Amino acid sequence: MASGWLRVSALMQRYRSPLLISTCSGLFGLNLVQHLVPDQTFCSLYQAWSKGEPVQLSQKLEALFQQDYGVVSPQKFSPFASFGFHPVGAGLPLLPSGVRVGIPANFNSSEEDTTGITDRTIFINGRAVDWSSATGSALRHALLLSEHAQKFALAREVARLDGYLPVMSAAVAPVCVGGVWVYSVLLKQLFRLHSGPVVFRAAVNALSLCLGAVSYLLCSDAVGQFVDYSSDRRAAAVSPHYANGGVEFYDKILSRNRTLRSLMGQKGEEMYAPNGNLFPANLLQLKHVPYTARRDGIRAMISQEKA
Repeated sequence: MASGWLRVSALMQRYRSPLLISTCSGLFGLNLVQHLVPDQTFCSLYQAWSKGEPVQLSQKLEALFQQDYGVVSPQKFSPFASFGFHPVGAGLPLLPSGVRVGIPANFNSSEEDTTGITDRTIFINGRAVDWSSATGSALRHALLLSEHAQKFALAREVARLDGYLPVMSAAVAPVCVGGVWVYSVLLKQLFRLHSGPVVFRAAVNALSLCLGAVSYLLCSDAVGQFVDYSSDRRAAAVSPHYANGGVEFYDKILSRNRTLRSLMGQKGEEMYAPNGNLFPANLLQLKHVPYTARRDGIRAMISQEKA
């Protein structure tokens, strides 16, 4: 058993550079697969269905997507009907497959016609939401967006994909995997353990893995915040109407989350803060930029434009 482990260790030491490159490349490709072939992966997952058939976009949503979203090659972007309540998207403009952006059904809704919201059955804690109740009415109001807020939501998703920001997000994990190797080499050189006892080298490897894990948590948060803030800024910069729509968009998200916190009981209190923000995933990982911070960032942009 020990001899087998030693042979494996020797092979890994001998081919560590090819193994490291192939591992990092494979991880990078795996993180990007939904953007490389969005039709076969992302759209299949997010496509909205009704009565066994894929839902087609209404003429209203087709026209909404043809608005100016501040991209250089709008022909590379195509919409489809998605489930959920916010736009989603995947793809890279540089590739032949282009970019697919999913638009949810509630974007069909207006103050006069709430089709797309009230014609859907939402179950929370095993119970269907009663749209005529006080909490149901609050949730319906939170899901109803003005045209400017809808345009901002689409522009934010388009800006994220047009700026190739998913590539940056996909690179975090492989860079941190490479960082584990760098940590290991530097620590062994620092303490002169390359020819030292196996126990000490194993301890250094374990410490390198811990440092790599912490680096991943911190870097993924930092990159996530950069992606969120830059997407918001670019979408709000398209026009003042989009910026005002962005403030409304995040106000509605906060209102929705407060309502869900009430409807979901104990689980809602664990997931959502009283102001509507999401609680951090853990002590080391923020996971999501606070919606209040994103809204206030857009308000600051508006104030600067007026000054």
